[in-house]
Amino acid sequence: MGVLDFPLDTVPQYDYGSGGARRSDAFCAYGAAPGDVTDVVERTKLMANLSKLPTGIQTFDEIRTEGYLYVDKTKYLVDLIDEGKAYVLSRPRGFGKSVTISTFDALFSGKRELFKGLHAEEFFDRPRYKVHPVVRLDMGSVIADAGPDVRRASLLRHVQESADRLGIDIGAMYAADALSEVIRRAAEKYKSRVVVLVDDFDKPILDIIHDPKEAEARRRDLNNFYVRIKAADEHVHFVFFTGTSRLANTGAFSGFNNLTDISTYERYAAMLGFTEEELLSNFDAHISATEQSLGKARDGLVEAMRDYYGGFAFNGTTMLYNPFSTLCFVSDPTFANHGFESGAHSLVARYMRDRKLTVEEFRGMEVSRHFAWHPGAIEECLPVGFLYQLGYLTLRPGRIDDHSLDYPNHEVHSGMSGLLIRNFLSEKQVVDAGVRIKSLLHECDVDGVVSEFNQLFAAIPYEDYDASAKGVVRRGRLKMEPREWLYRSMLYSFLLSIGLDVQAETHTRQGRSDMTIKFGNRVWVIEIEVAAAGEDVAKEADKALQALRDELDLKFEIIQYSEHSMEYSSRSRAITYVEINDGGGRKLFGAGISSSISKSSLRAVISAVNRL
Repeated sequence: MGVLDFPLDTVPQYDYGSGGARRSDAFCAYGAAPGDVTDVVERTKLMANLSKLPTGIQTFDEIRTEGYLYVDKTKYLVDLIDEGKAYVLSRPRGFGKSVTISTFDALFSGKRELFKGLHAEEFFDRPRYKVHPVVRLDMGSVIADAGPDVRRASLLRHVQESADRLGIDIGAMYAADALSEVIRRAAEKYKSRVVVLVDDFDKPILDIIHDPKEAEARRRDLNNFYVRIKAADEHVHFVFFTGTSRLANTGAFSGFNNLTDISTYERYAAMLGFTEEELLSNFDAHISATEQSLGKARDGLVEAMRDYYGGFAFNGTTMLYNPFSTLCFVSDPTFANHGFESGAHSLVARYMRDRKLTVEEFRGMEVSRHFAWHPGAIEECLPVGFLYQLGYLTLRPGRIDDHSLDYPNHEVHSGMSGLLIRNFLSEKQVVDAGVRIKSLLHECDVDGVVSEFNQLFAAIPYEDYDASAKGVVRRGRLKMEPREWLYRSMLYSFLLSIGLDVQAETHTRQGRSDMTIKFGNRVWVIEIEVAAAGEDVAKEADKALQALRDELDLKFEIIQYSEHSMEYSSRSRAITYVEINDGGGRKLFGAGISSSISKSSLRAVISAVNRL
């Protein structure tokens, strides 16, 4: 392994990769503690006059009646009602699916006062407008993990809640029969067809995706339940489903195939999530307060927010911010992985552990438009389809196909990296190693950093991830061994997971360095070469040195070289001295110590080059 460290202002800045999954230079200015007491006082004054932020609030009624800031999305709801009857929309966690369901409920229930000043206010003035009875089901709160009898009873209880709200007595003993009954009787009682709203339609299955037998049992129950909505079509005015995965025409819900999936529709791409225009116009005062608090210009602040929380593109072009994470940041301007701080992502952590998946293997993967629009049933698709459907991967422009995939932003990328690393290191090991590495970077201790990295490499269960590494090298036609790619990608994931500003070129076929770390006012340039048993370690070290020389455009030649043993024992160490010429007449010296002659030689050259 080769490591060089340079003052930040002496190193050219490189853009490693496209899309949102990188940290911009602007980000380096953030993450610091808030300013002095004066800044805090001024921010407090500004915040006192700002609209309240609806962080974590799930109901449209509360947002509107309690004076919370609301980004008006009601145009999309009205358009859907005007254009059709039955829809499904899939989005990741934190995108406001439940608020959308609540807004539809208020719209059909005649709560005009909640829509004052919004686009949908005109909807109530239409001659044909009428109130409709609403059956609303929150599948995320169904008790699904206590056995089939409890699950079916929980489904029945949810239907009963809608019946109670509508003032209807139902006598059915099974959830599916009860759903049919409440739809029919509500239409008869109110002389108006029924609106059916289902939130998190796939939650009971996603929770058990690792257990095919149990997942199949839940699929059967849910399919039998949902098809009753289709069967009651003559009594139904409008249907809207939300979920995290896609509702495929095959697999779990093949019998319920009359919904129009608008998840990738261009005109509904921004229905959930914030566009940058919406962010700047609706949160102008909040961003101004954050500028003052951090002492940063708006352009730099917005760029950092975009890199950290933006980048979602469900149709391949319209870029969106994650609403929950963005609201968390605006409420408390500290860059953090807000969407990964709960246990909600244990599903994907387990999925990756069971299948021995890495984080970096999916980046830049080329996919067709057909895949983007129809990735398959969540319970049957390949891992790339699984991560794409759940929103961990998003669409980017393709190089040889219609699209490519990448992590939408730094929050998702680093959060996923943390999940991966904790699949083979304990939380204590990650925290302790992170503290040691940051301390060594602060002290500019090159040997210490290399030692820590080598300890991490020793902990990687290479045999477990061999198939993933070989697949990446084969698909990308990379000029490296699978083990080398694995070590590079795992180190990158680890450094991201502990919060370092790191950029990597893990998929390149060019002669660039493996990664760079910005820490303080210095940049560390790292090159990794792996020597398998029987290979020439010195040769691999020379390759690492040449890669560093090419990356930083360094011109030097070694004019003097000497080495000798420091002691005579089974644990003896070698010390190497070198003298280099920088091509301009300057002569610089360096020394390196290691139990390996090749490593001491490499360290000596790096020591000299650091003086250029």
